[in-house]
Amino acid sequence: MTDTARAVDEAADALARGELVAIPTETVYGLAARADDDAAVARIFAAKGRPSDHPLIVHVADAAAAEAFAAELPASARRLMSAFWPGPLTLVVPRRPGMATAAAAGQATIALRMPSHPVALALLRAAATRGVRGVAAPSANRFGRVSPTRAEHVRMEFGPALRVLDGGPCEVGIESAIVDCTRDPPTLLRPGQIERQRIEAVLGQPLAERDAASPRASGTLAIHYAPRAAVRVLGSTELARRVQAPPGPADRGVAVYSRLVPAQGWLHRRMPEDAAALAQELFAALRAFDEAGAETIWLESLPEGGEWEGVLDRITRAAAAAPPAGQ
Repeated sequence: MTDTARAVDEAADALARGELVAIPTETVYGLAARADDDAAVARIFAAKGRPSDHPLIVHVADAAAAEAFAAELPASARRLMSAFWPGPLTLVVPRRPGMATAAAAGQATIALRMPSHPVALALLRAAATRGVRGVAAPSANRFGRVSPTRAEHVRMEFGPALRVLDGGPCEVGIESAIVDCTRDPPTLLRPGQIERQRIEAVLGQPLAERDAASPRASGTLAIHYAPRAAVRVLGSTELARRVQAPPGPADRGVAVYSRLVPAQGWLHRRMPEDAAALAQELFAALRAFDEAGAETIWLESLPEGGEWEGVLDRITRAAAAAPPAGQ
């Protein structure tokens, strides 16, 4: 048995006992507990400091496992599952009564996803042989903070007591898109790596926008994904003006995350030019600036729409935690 296979088996045993395990997915690392055990799920909320009325995503090994949690799978959900599972797409469907009540935060709906990370899938399949039909797994970080995309990020958040299944760096780097399939037309609750246009092409109709009647969903608070440093998004022209000369005393504690190259002396990290590469490294970059002691991050603005929608959503929510300019 390989070390990875042994670690997967041990993690599956821990989940079956109702314990917490940090697991890799292609999006971010998740803090997992068996979804059919409300007491185990309560440990997720407690560890993260997450309000118990903020629902979690349940990760399943295949479409058949999804049916254990769903009262029904609407036709729109089945089309999207066929097109994008396994992958970074979460589907909200009617919840089977009495199943995963705590994970769903008491709602009549449940959010389901089949991850594509090979270690995550191996764990879900191993757990299924132990009677665990799916795991609730929000991001493995303190509530509202930057999501972890490496095992060491999880250990920094929770310390050595938490079991962490190391699957290497996350390939996608931002959380899954979430589509509510309980309404017609289906509603995009959170953008992700899979572009809106690709989802709409499979559905054969435009997605509706989230509104007050939409179910509560993970990662949709106005302030989320925030580092300790205050994030400020600046247009390219304004940022270039500010960093064309070396930093002065007033710029102490400022970091720059940009495509443009500032004058010497700035704490700077080069921003990738394409959306997928930026998404993959975004959270790691924000964490690195925190570790370097940055108090403020000046982040160059991004294009809007299309492939940029998911990563722009995360940056907007991270920046919402910053006080107004001048404070």
